[in-house]
Amino acid sequence: MQITTLTSDISLKRPLEGGNEEQLAVVRKVLKDVRECGDAAVKAYSEKWDGFAHNNFRVTEAEIDEAVAKFDTQLLQDLTEAAANIRSYHEYQKRDGYKLPLADGSWLAQRIIPLDAVGLYVPGGLAAYPSSVLMNVIPAQVAGVRRIVMTSPAGKEGKLPDAVLVAAHILGVKEIYKIGGAQAIAALAYGTETIAPVDKITGPGNIFVALAKREVFGEVAIDMIAGPSEIAVLADDTAYADEVAADLLSQAEHDALACAILITTCDSLAEEVAEEVEKQLSKLPREAIARKSIKNFGHIYVAENIDEAIRAVNSLAPEHLEIMTANAEQHAEKITHAGAIFIGRYSSEPVGDYFAGTNHVLPTNSTARFASGLNVDDFIKRTSVVYYSEKTWAQNAPKIARLARMEGLEGHARAVEARGWDKGDV
Repeated sequence: MQITTLTSDISLKRPLEGGNEEQLAVVRKVLKDVRECGDAAVKAYSEKWDGFAHNNFRVTEAEIDEAVAKFDTQLLQDLTEAAANIRSYHEYQKRDGYKLPLADGSWLAQRIIPLDAVGLYVPGGLAAYPSSVLMNVIPAQVAGVRRIVMTSPAGKEGKLPDAVLVAAHILGVKEIYKIGGAQAIAALAYGTETIAPVDKITGPGNIFVALAKREVFGEVAIDMIAGPSEIAVLADDTAYADEVAADLLSQAEHDALACAILITTCDSLAEEVAEEVEKQLSKLPREAIARKSIKNFGHIYVAENIDEAIRAVNSLAPEHLEIMTANAEQHAEKITHAGAIFIGRYSSEPVGDYFAGTNHVLPTNSTARFASGLNVDDFIKRTSVVYYSEKTWAQNAPKIARLARMEGLEGHARAVEARGWDKGDV
């Protein structure tokens, strides 16, 4: 990894996940075809790209039972415990509405209402991601969403990974479809003969999935357009080089576009981490991917002092931030921009990815400056309620009418004045 003195121009240095015109054209055609032709288009595209097409895309209860029956007992226990941790953490995010009493029996209120239906996209391909199932479904369930739908590409064998089905089983999700890619997003957004549309789509995917989510936004809500994974480690001379290197590689192995950055106040640690990264890379099963990530988007910055390092972290606004310093909790209080913060030697990033209970669906590409990780609030809506008594209306109607006329909206003013004054009611 390259080592340089920290300057003010530190950045993630990656292209945004915007796709190109050719990819966008493909996505728009898929969306149009599914909207117009429904199941037939979904079937055709699944056969074309996934090598699988069936008249019934829905996963059966027998398939789920089979996956559970042959699943490793210890892994089932681990997933179940992780789900409990995630649910416990997200329960604290639940909101209550409120009612604000006014004079003369009038009142204002806000109601918290869960979305009716959400769709979760679970990426497939060479890997299985049961953790994505847990992280997306649980906050929706805590929010009170009544219908949760899962889609995931099945591949040529026509089956979803056992781990994904087991995670769904643990959470009680039964509406699952073997559909991937842009056609899955289209089916969730527009509906087909067999899949009713949803109100919001969450979950990561490839560039075609990301573009499809962006295109259907407005017709449905989406969580975010997630880019490749990122990690920044803030460390001083109390950190261990082999542990820092391992944590950097934990994200580098995700994607060739993943970003791994160390910001340290210690020159010797910088040198040791660079050596450790190279040593550990050669033993990593996903070496080719991680090596590209480290070469193109990995970097070590040496700061003059901890305050300079913290300013750099806030400028970077990384998806994941680990703090491995003396007085780490105090330094964490000064971090204003990070998707998730991991404090101390024993809180490495995978702890949050899988087990602690916090959500691992996080903002990337420095959007932690204004965005938050997936949470219960993503699955609710807020409705305001107004009740004015006759007396409160009479006291305030002239003021409201004046304000409306100030903006040139005579109809607004008349709508207020239409009540009472010329009818002898007040």
